[in-house]
Amino acid sequence: MDYKQKLGDLLLVTARQGASDLHIAVGRKPTLRIDGYLIPLEKEPILTPEMTEGMSMSMLTDVQKEIFLKDRQLDFSFTFEDKARFRVNVFFQRGFLSAAFRLIMAEIKTIEELRLPTVLHDFTKSAQGFILVVGPAGQGKSTTLASLLDEINHKRTEHIVTVEDPIEYLFIQDKSIISQREVGFDASSFHGALKSLLRQDPDVIMIGEMRDRESMAMAMTAAETGHLVFSTLHTNSAAQTVDRIIDTFPADQQAQITSQLSSTLLAIVSQRLVPRIDGGRVPATEIMITNSAIKNLIREKKIYQIDLVIETSLQEGMMTLNRSLSELVMKKEISLENAESYSLNPSELRILLERN
Repeated sequence: MDYKQKLGDLLLVTARQGASDLHIAVGRKPTLRIDGYLIPLEKEPILTPEMTEGMSMSMLTDVQKEIFLKDRQLDFSFTFEDKARFRVNVFFQRGFLSAAFRLIMAEIKTIEELRLPTVLHDFTKSAQGFILVVGPAGQGKSTTLASLLDEINHKRTEHIVTVEDPIEYLFIQDKSIISQREVGFDASSFHGALKSLLRQDPDVIMIGEMRDRESMAMAMTAAETGHLVFSTLHTNSAAQTVDRIIDTFPADQQAQITSQLSSTLLAIVSQRLVPRIDGGRVPATEIMITNSAIKNLIREKKIYQIDLVIETSLQEGMMTLNRSLSELVMKKEISLENAESYSLNPSELRILLERN
């Protein structure tokens, strides 16, 4: 079997069927994720160890093979014949090779095209500060970040520097200069790339994911020293995000971090992609904008009160996840069942819907 050709056929099917992901694993048929649901390709054979190894290794350069066999996993981006671009993770499970492919859309969509709240336009106008897009894996965080950065690219003359592992969206420079750095290719390590960031004269910085206290500290320091910084975190809500950042640091550093966070944080967008009744997915968002009340709550470590401020600050552009979900239910875009499954507080969601 020509494993490279076979993989190419599967990647084309993934792109043509509008799937977000392709999974190849031993003992299963190749499987797509469409609108959040896993769907096996029934006409395909069940994959053998030889097939998954052949397809996985066909993508890798000699250097990548060496890194993969040493680390037993590898993240990278892969472009198939200029037709489709994927973020790929190749890994071992039970001694067999598996791979997960995330389709990256060639076109960077606008905030309106993504159906995100218009208040996000305001986040692209700031000169400095710290903006986070958070949520579970696969909920469109990278796509939202790309949209925000591309708006800056088209409207402002800035130097935008990204540190990504791997690079996902490829930007076409417009008014801005965009330097995209991929860990393992343009920089030997994530921390090494972060350390050199401020020496590259950036105006806007995007850190693909805040992995640890070093990347969090770097992001806040950059925001504090006059840069606009964007990043992502795998957290469920704005309040949980603030807690996570503070708790990542040792107790003797938390007072300083709390002060830094309260002074630099501009906004947190938490999002979910919810299946629509008529197909596709639509974002439901929680939006926290750091006003004086939220700054005080962060400083005083009363993080548990942030949700109440978000709930009572609709006129400032803030939004609770439940309000976003309830609006989608009332517009008959998503089902009540799906809204409840994505809600962090289903009983509160039901009360909100009853009021309306």
